[in-house]
Amino acid sequence: MKKLSICLVTLLWAASLFSSASLAATNLPDNLLWLTNDQDPVYASPNAIKGGTLRNMLISFPLTLRYVGPDSNGSFRPAVLGNQMSLIEEHPNTHNLLPALATHWAYSDDNTTMYFKLNPHAKWSDGKPVKASDYAFTLTFMRSKEIVAPWYNTYYKKQIKEVIIYDEHTISVSTTKPKPRDELHSHISITPTPQHFYADMSNFVRKFNWKIAPNTGAYQISKIKKGKSITFSRKKNWWAKDLKYYKNRFNVDKVRYSVIRDLNIGWEYFLKGKLDSFVTTLPLYWHKKATGPEFDNGYIHKLWFYTDAPMPSVGLWLNQDKPLFKDINIRLALAHAFNIEKVNQQVLRGDYSRKHNIHSGFGKYTNTKIKAREYNLDKADKYFNKAGWEKRGRDGIRVNKAGQRLSIPVTYGNEAHTPRLVVLKEEYKKAGVELVLRKMDSAASFKSVLEKKHDAWWGGLIGGRKPQYWGQFHSENAHKSQTNNFTNTDDSKIDTMIDAYRSAMKTDERIKLAHALQQRIHDLGAWIPRLDTPYIRIAYWQWIQFPDVPGTRMGGPAISAFDLSQGGLFWIDKKLKKTTLTARKKGTTFTPVTRIDETFKVNIQ
Repeated sequence: MKKLSICLVTLLWAASLFSSASLAATNLPDNLLWLTNDQDPVYASPNAIKGGTLRNMLISFPLTLRYVGPDSNGSFRPAVLGNQMSLIEEHPNTHNLLPALATHWAYSDDNTTMYFKLNPHAKWSDGKPVKASDYAFTLTFMRSKEIVAPWYNTYYKKQIKEVIIYDEHTISVSTTKPKPRDELHSHISITPTPQHFYADMSNFVRKFNWKIAPNTGAYQISKIKKGKSITFSRKKNWWAKDLKYYKNRFNVDKVRYSVIRDLNIGWEYFLKGKLDSFVTTLPLYWHKKATGPEFDNGYIHKLWFYTDAPMPSVGLWLNQDKPLFKDINIRLALAHAFNIEKVNQQVLRGDYSRKHNIHSGFGKYTNTKIKAREYNLDKADKYFNKAGWEKRGRDGIRVNKAGQRLSIPVTYGNEAHTPRLVVLKEEYKKAGVELVLRKMDSAASFKSVLEKKHDAWWGGLIGGRKPQYWGQFHSENAHKSQTNNFTNTDDSKIDTMIDAYRSAMKTDERIKLAHALQQRIHDLGAWIPRLDTPYIRIAYWQWIQFPDVPGTRMGGPAISAFDLSQGGLFWIDKKLKKTTLTARKKGTTFTPVTRIDETFKVNIQ
């Protein structure tokens, strides 16, 4: 009976695979124009050398190694996904398509389908070949209830129609609706999923929580010390290492992430040479802490690198499922009492600029007519009074007729942001609002928000090349956990516009809809914009070496270890490391270096 049950499960699983993918009954269309690209400039350096270990820090240990399902959408996820190759990638400077797991691609006349010739040399990290059926399996995997990932379930059912296997190295991927040709790849350049690894999906969340899944990228997790560190090792015989746009990249032998739960302690580790680099975008670090003998003596260098990339949607996200935030008057009042400019001047040295729009930095897609609500306590007072919070208690905090105090818990997961929130807390008192700061471990903080347990969240999301709205604002993702609709926006007008935006074929129409969506999001006031930083600043020991242009238009300084479209450009000069450490002991000095790179700087009038 047990064998019969196993066979039945296997048969059902196989049936579900071929319900979302089919072997071609006909030949490929005979009018396909096959495309590839080996003409765009490489952005890696021919001077790069292999070897060494890059030492990074993690604020908290990840809750899982899965990249889908509960707890997977945390800060460690990019390291996992950074080794999952897509069919094709975008050049980070030109935005032209580049070959990746596919060598060639073609488009259907109706802009619903892309055809791909697969690289026959592609292999999983366990040595098994990447098969056409692994792409088909992605649909089965992402549509499965076993992964407990509602967003992925919905997307892969409603946006991806099918994967067709024509032969061992030729497939097509189709959307359910036509897309503009210049965006089609971003919807259907899927990653394969190793069918042999996920042969049994029962109890997926627990079974695969700490299993190391095969991948197609340059590195694989090689060592885990629970709660302490995770180490990746470079694949010496990585199948793509000599391809044009991957050559001279992913140079270090190992990348080790160690858990250091406090940034200040991490900084001390960095100054002692136990970490190789440190992000110093925060003014406290760039202006004040990144000084002293290590910098004056040239052991540690500083880099200010401007990008030309979409900005993260950072802000204060109000959960409209909470009774207080159902009232738009409260939301608008909080926006007018949001003295973020004082935070910028008092805490951030005026280095940042006010963010006005949920999608800034997207070129023509950004509605520049939208301006963040001004800090104005008189306007805030009118909205609070209109909502029934006109009275104040002895401590100055507003109370309603039921005697409830206007007290708002704010969830956040980065200790470096505490000084900003302390200033805001004091400023909100002037408006009669008490902020209760709920600092949590970064992973726990994001878990709380994904599960919609927050009242207000101080955080942000990183998007793609074009604005996307469905995940963050469509009602299909409201009132449920494990989705990114953190405001629980459930608005029929927004739904209609999002559906139209996703279906629109003409760029002008999509831009018009994007502007309208941004205006509607602004009007609802459930997301209050914070500040933008169109640059990244880092400090690094001088043995970390970069190409002549030390980063890309889209990705900033090339200290990212894994990102397959733009990362892995740096290398470690082991001889220089030895020389530097010896010089430090003897007191020998080098010329101090502070570099400001404006290669991709955009001057905004």
